[in-house]
Amino acid sequence: MQCPKCHAPMHTYNRNGVQIEQCSGCRGIFLDYGELEALTRLESQWTQQAPPAAPPAAPAPQAYPAAPAPAWGAP
Repeated sequence: MQCPKCHAPMHTYNRNGVQIEQCSGCRGIFLDYGELEALTRLESQWTQQAPPAAPPAAPAPQAYPAAPAPAWGAP
């Protein structure tokens, strides 16, 4: 197969049962009918299985920065 954009050869990869064509020249990814929906479904299943994130820690109190030293010739 040739890339419809740059006419370089295409390579087929199998990712979780979904076949994806990628161009070796422009690195573009081309999906057949229904493959985007299949990838979206797989992603939603993966995000549902993720454990809940830990609550964020309380921010540390901010200290004021030290006053800058006077420059040469300053009174």
